[in-house]
Amino acid sequence: MKAGPSQEEVRQHNLGALLRHVHFDGPTSRAVLATRLCLNRSTILGLVGDLTAAGLVREELPQETGRAGRPSLVVKPESTRVHVLAVDLGVERLAAALIGLGGVFLDRRECPWPDGHPHDPARVAAILAEFAHEMLARAAADSSCVGVAVAVRGIVRHPDGLVSLTPNMGWKGIDFAGAFADRLRLDVPVLVANEANLGALAEHRRGIGRGSQNLVYLHGEIGIGAGVIIDGELLRGQRGYAGEVGHMTVNPHRGRQCGCGARGCLEAEAGERALLEAAGRDGRVTGADAVRSVVTAADRGDVTARDALHRVGDWLGIGIANVANLFDPDLVILGGTLRDVFLGSAAQVRSQINTNALAAVRENLRLRVSELGADTVLIGAAELAFSEVLSRPLETLTRISEQRQARPMTLSPSVPGPTDVS
Repeated sequence: MKAGPSQEEVRQHNLGALLRHVHFDGPTSRAVLATRLCLNRSTILGLVGDLTAAGLVREELPQETGRAGRPSLVVKPESTRVHVLAVDLGVERLAAALIGLGGVFLDRRECPWPDGHPHDPARVAAILAEFAHEMLARAAADSSCVGVAVAVRGIVRHPDGLVSLTPNMGWKGIDFAGAFADRLRLDVPVLVANEANLGALAEHRRGIGRGSQNLVYLHGEIGIGAGVIIDGELLRGQRGYAGEVGHMTVNPHRGRQCGCGARGCLEAEAGERALLEAAGRDGRVTGADAVRSVVTAADRGDVTARDALHRVGDWLGIGIANVANLFDPDLVILGGTLRDVFLGSAAQVRSQINTNALAAVRENLRLRVSELGADTVLIGAAELAFSEVLSRPLETLTRISEQRQARPMTLSPSVPGPTDVS
């Protein structure tokens, strides 16, 4: 017979569960926590005490409640003392943010991709490490970074985070996690993941997808990717490559050439370049502003812009219909530039879904745009970086502390600048 969990294992589980509630739901009273976790109040008192002593939460009076009498204390995350580093290797920019427990943005940096050799992994790692050290130097003296996560537009292997391919950056088989970790020297894991997967994680936990256990998040920029949540868990596939719906063939015979080498992929027919070229714009000038300019022109009566949006909307609707038939979600969320495309072509998208998706699948299907906007991917990266401390809080903090104490002392860490890369 398999032995049941030990008392310590149960305690660790409960500590993580309580911290997750506070992290996602914000200030919460002990009584509410006891109800949600199905634990008695004395157990909750002990768990809160342990997390408080570790510097993960604190108790304080709530803001005005409007009720008579003394209000109950609420448990709050220690946002300024416990934080993670979230990084987004976007199409237009490099962005990094220090995000505290509870999802609070504490500091951020961003810049356009550098000139010269913009996609050199070593140079990118150096720039982001400089951002990180600037933000960490400004953080509270008693604060601790408990995780790092990087979002990449491309195919990322799970669980080691090897960047197998980024079609628009030219990376193949790049260990960006290792290069970044060498420059950060933070003694915490550096995790790398696909941006659409992280977008799905963000919307599921903090955005329009809260409460949905089966959703698909579609992220559009130059390419199109999907993050899929099934029964509340991120779908990864055998090696982490699940969700590459941008390379789902929708127009094989007369379709446009795709960057992956195939023809008629969804991102080739419904991506930024397809929209801009159909609207008569310079296809070399891409990005959110370029897409919005087409949507704005269509709203003002530009026939060419309107026809381009309708055409792209048709292909996007066919893609969503296929995704709905495959995964049977109750919610499809459109983020990145697809948010603007959908708002300008909703009728065409819905028409194609009604034509191509199974009636039973589309019966309760909802289409929504991202609630978290331009920060969706950064927020998802932060949630990935927090995952270990939210699972086993005390063990994780102890391990980080021991690793930092064991590190050889140096007078000052070497922080290579953007042009000082080996």
